[in-house]
This record gives sequence, structure tokens and C-alpha cells, in this order.
Amino acid sequence: MTILVIHGPNLNLFGTREPEIYGKKTLKEIDAMIVAHGKKLGVDIRTAQSNHEGVIIDLIQTAAGDGISAIVLNPGAYTHTSVAIADAIKSVKTPVVEVHVTNLFARGGDRMRSITAAVAKGVVMGFGAESYLLGVDAALRLVTPARTKRPARSSRARRSSRRKK
Repeated sequence: MTILVIHGPNLNLFGTREPEIYGKKTLKEIDAMIVAHGKKLGVDIRTAQSNHEGVIIDLIQTAAGDGISAIVLNPGAYTHTSVAIADAIKSVKTPVVEVHVTNLFARGGDRMRSITAAVAKGVVMGFGAESYLLGVDAALRLVTPARTKRPARSSRARRSSRRKK
């Protein structure tokens, strides 16, 4: 199973661009962290970054044909502006989980609006670079529903619930 992680515009500048907002980890460090997380889960991770809307759209549209099971997408500033990326997400069956290292709602103004979130399966935001790992976890659950089963209750909990009946 392979999950594609797409980083949008300006995210190649992680670590140097406004580190007080986006953190000090570079994109290379974040990618290594995501790949290591995938290995622990038994999932192959591919990463891509583009500052170009059309390239991101192409990655989304060709994902299934390239053997991608799910996509984790940080659309960057295209979050707020790209109907084209939203349309690409809608046009494919490959599930997309949107991620952001910051909490968009805490940022205010135009950054509170996400055009792409409305068509993604879900959104993870505000946990720094960890948002990507949570996004991978969510994407994996979307394509392997058996992993979402709740753990078995302890025998003590079962005995307790039987007494209540």
C-alpha cells in the first residue's frame, strides 16, 4: 500500500519561512519523519512538493493509476483559493486527507476558509509537523477499515456490563 503526501506552494521553505508559525523542521526533515512513520505502519510513502497548481492537480488525477491508495495533501495557500484543486479531488476516487501544520481557524481572516476541505475526506490541522503523521494515520484507516476496530474490552468491563442488564 502506498500513500502520496503532497506539499503545496512555499512549503519547500519549511524551517526558514516564518519558523515561529510553521516550525523549524525543514521539508526534508518532515518528509523523513513521514517516511519513517509509514515504515512503522508497513506503508510506503511517496512525497512531492510543488509551487504550481497544475502539477498538484496532475498528481491527484494520476494517483490511482500510479498505485496510490490515498493522498495526504497540504495545499498551502491554495487551500483558500483553488477551486481547480477542489475539483481534482472531487473527480477521483482516491481518498484525500487535508493537513495543515497550523490551525487555520486560529490564524483568522482569509486563512480560516478552506475550499479544498469541503471535498476532502477529513482535515487534520494545528499539530505542527505531527499533522502529517496524523494525516497518514487517517488516510490508512480510510483504505483499511479493519484497522478502525475498537480494542476488545477487558473481561472486567464485560462482567460489569453484564451486571447492569
